[in-house]
Amino acid sequence: MGLLTPLAIRVGSIPWLPRFLAQIMWFDKLLQRVTGGRLTLLDVAGLPNLMLTAIGRKSGVPRDTPLLCAPYGQDILVAGSNFGSDKEPMWVKNVEANPNVTVRFRRRSSAMVARRLEGDEREAAWARMLATWPNFAKYEQRTDRRIKLFLLTPAGP
Repeated sequence: MGLLTPLAIRVGSIPWLPRFLAQIMWFDKLLQRVTGGRLTLLDVAGLPNLMLTAIGRKSGVPRDTPLLCAPYGQDILVAGSNFGSDKEPMWVKNVEANPNVTVRFRRRSSAMVARRLEGDEREAAWARMLATWPNFAKYEQRTDRRIKLFLLTPAGP
């Protein structure tokens, strides 16, 4: 947890913030471009994050998505929250179509496999996500859909 994390959590809980997602993402990509990928808005906020590269299910083109994450032992958790929007993020559909992804985490890239969590396993992992970013609870309240949670594990040899 960083010095600015409590402020980020407070700002992230503002109900109208998702309306500015396009502008937030634009600024985040600009920040990453200017810093050569060494800094993101989530880094500034002191939150764990990664760059997920998934293959587009229709285009076959690699797609990069910066995501808040939660380290989970040797694995990593990510949630398809989309700030609680009723629309699921595109990366979720891409990962479901092809779970083999590349993850850049703490400046290291590695091949990983995404697996959607369900049942008791999801509940335990969801508690970890809430400990990292309490606003996931607000996102759940904003939408009727069940937010999908994925476990990213290192790909085998």
